[in-house]
Amino acid sequence: MGKGEFAAKKLKESRRHFRWKKTDYSRRVLNLKERHDPLEGAPQARGIVLEKVGIEAKQPNSAIRKCVRVQLIKNGRQVTAFAPQNRAITFIDEHDQVLIEGLGGRKGRSMGDLSGVRYKVIKVNDISLNELVHGRKEKPQR
Repeated sequence: MGKGEFAAKKLKESRRHFRWKKTDYSRRVLNLKERHDPLEGAPQARGIVLEKVGIEAKQPNSAIRKCVRVQLIKNGRQVTAFAPQNRAITFIDEHDQVLIEGLGGRKGRSMGDLSGVRYKVIKVNDISLNELVHGRKEKPQR
């Protein structure tokens, strides 16, 4: 049986062995995204707003980013979601139902100067936050 440096069996085995060094392969095979992601691998999730919070931006920036604490309906986990655009936080109240999605950035991690924030709000009570901010729609009273 050939076991030389370039024998097909040896190449195949070493390739299978070294695949585990690649993070995207090992994360996919071990289902790490589904296991540790609060959204459980889904692109978006619905939740209830618990409170509004201001998060200080990391150095060298100096600002208070407007965010909300959201409790997800599907599994009860709590996450922090960013309210993008000017005055967007004024349209979000406690106990509102919001739709959140990933903020973008480093493979599902936090983005920019927002430490610990991985998600952004895109809908409030089934109305697009973008439409509310630009005054094209009004928020319904619940």
